[in-house]
Amino acid sequence: MHPADSCVTLTCAQNTPAAAAGGPVLAIESSCDETACAILAPDGHVLGERLISQDAHAMFGGVVPEIAARAHLALLPALVRETLAEAGLAPRDLGAIAASTGPGLIGGLIVGANFSKGLALASGRPFIAVNHIEAHALSPRFPGASEEPVGFPYLLLLVSGGHCQCIAVEGVGKYRRLGGTIDDAAGEAFDKVAKMLGLGWPGGPALEKLAEEGNPQAVSLPRPLHGRPGCDFSFSGLKTAVARQIGEDVQTALPRREAADLAASFQEAVADVMADRAARALDMMTTPSALVVAGGVAANRVIRARLQEVAKAAGLPFAAPPLRLCTDNAVMVAWAAIETCRETARLGLPFPDDLKMRPRPRWPLAEMAARFGTA
Repeated sequence: MHPADSCVTLTCAQNTPAAAAGGPVLAIESSCDETACAILAPDGHVLGERLISQDAHAMFGGVVPEIAARAHLALLPALVRETLAEAGLAPRDLGAIAASTGPGLIGGLIVGANFSKGLALASGRPFIAVNHIEAHALSPRFPGASEEPVGFPYLLLLVSGGHCQCIAVEGVGKYRRLGGTIDDAAGEAFDKVAKMLGLGWPGGPALEKLAEEGNPQAVSLPRPLHGRPGCDFSFSGLKTAVARQIGEDVQTALPRREAADLAASFQEAVADVMADRAARALDMMTTPSALVVAGGVAANRVIRARLQEVAKAAGLPFAAPPLRLCTDNAVMVAWAAIETCRETARLGLPFPDDLKMRPRPRWPLAEMAARFGTA
C-alpha cells in the first residue's frame, strides 16, 4: 500500500517526555536561495505552506551564499509564524520538526537547521535531519504528485542547478547511483547559456520562454555522451558550443530571432541527452516500476515531454512532482521526514536523535541506509 492511501500515525521517538509523536510535521528548507516552511499532516495533507524566492541575487547573475544565509536568517522567524498561523497550530501541537541539513550551501543549512533545532528544543519535539537530495527523490511519492502511486523501485532522474543524477530508488534510505554529470549540472548549463543570451537570472525559465519562439532544429549543436554506454552526463561541451555560436567578439545582443533559435536548439539538445541517458539507466535496472523526474529542471515542459516518451516506450508510467514542487520547497522536506518516520516504525527501530547532527555541504545518499542499520 502506498503511504498516501491511509492516515498513518508517526511513531518517532525522542529522548524527551514532551515529544508528541503522531502530530503534524513542520519543515524548513534553506539549502540555497529559497526560504521555505511547510506543515504536513501525517497523511501528507498540506496544512500550511510559505515560500520566498530571494530576489537579491539577480544583479549578481547567481546565488551569493553569504547574501542567501543572511536572508534566511531575516526571513525565517516571520515565515514560520505565518505558516503556523495558517495551519492554526502552535509548536506544542506538532509531532516533529525537520529541516534540510545537507547537502547545500553551508551558511543557509546552518541557519535553517539551527533554527529548527531551537524550535524543537523549545517545544520538546523531535528534530529530523533531512537529506535535501532524498527529499527530491521521495517527492514524487507525495500524495497527489502523480496519477498513480509510485512504488519502489523506480528510476529517479534528478535534474537541477546543482545536481544531475540517475538514481535507482529501491526504498526509503535505499539509493543506488547509476550515473551522474562529469562536469556541469543541467540547470547550471541552462543558467550559463541564458546569461550568454542576456536573459538574466534565474536563467532556466527565461530560456524556456524564449525557446518557445525559436526553431529547435535551426542550430546544429553536439549531444555529449549520447549513445555511449552507461548513463553519465556532460554539458560543458554543449555550453561551449553555444558560446562559439554567439561569438566572443559580439558586443551587442543577438537579434531576438537568432537568440530564440539558439535557445530552442540548446534546449532540444539537452532534452535529447536526457532522453538517451534515462533510457540507458532504465536498462540498468531489473524491474523499475516507473520513470520519475524531480528537481528544478523537471519543470521544463520540453524535457518532461521527452522523458514521458521514454517512459511510454519502456512500457512504464511517468511521474513528476507538480511544477510548484519541482524547485526547492519545504513540502518535500516534510514528506521525506514522514517517510523516514514510517520506515523507522516499520522496522521497529528507535528514531535517531538528530539534534547533534551538524549541517553538511555534502551528504551522499549512500549514507542514508545507516539510519536504518543497513549500511
